[in-house]
This record gives sequence, structure tokens and C-alpha cells, in this order.
Amino acid sequence: MTTVTLFTRNGCHLCQTAKEIILELQSQFHFDYEECDIDERDEWTEQYGLMIPVVLLDGEEVQYGQIDKNALYKAFSEK
Repeated sequence: MTTVTLFTRNGCHLCQTAKEIILELQSQFHFDYEECDIDERDEWTEQYGLMIPVVLLDGEEVQYGQIDKNALYKAFSEK
């Protein structure tokens, strides 16, 4: 099964919007969802600190920053 990972940070409004978009798309596409707070690991903060939210699809970065629903839909459709 496909896995969608969302890297977030507490208090990030863009992250909350990204989560809402992903959960909305979950009704159309079947995938496992995991959310990772980048403040939990130094390596996540170093890698994604200025990019959050970051969406990975099966470990591949597909979007970051301002998440676009149509672009995510396209990425999910191609999977």
C-alpha cells in the first residue's frame, strides 16, 4: 500500500492546511498516512526546517511549502 508522510511542525498553519488536503484525498485514494513533527529529530529539522510542510509519497518528496491539492491529486493518480 502507498504511504504518504507529512513532515510538520507544531503551530504551522501551512502544515494544518496540508494535512486537511491529504486527509480529503484519502477518501479518493487508499494510502497509509503518517505525520512526523520535525522538532522530534535533529536530522528532520536540518533537512526540512525551512521547507515544511513536506509531503512524501512512498519516500519520494512530491511537494513542500504551499501544498497544492491539484498537484497532489496528480501525484497520487500517477502512483
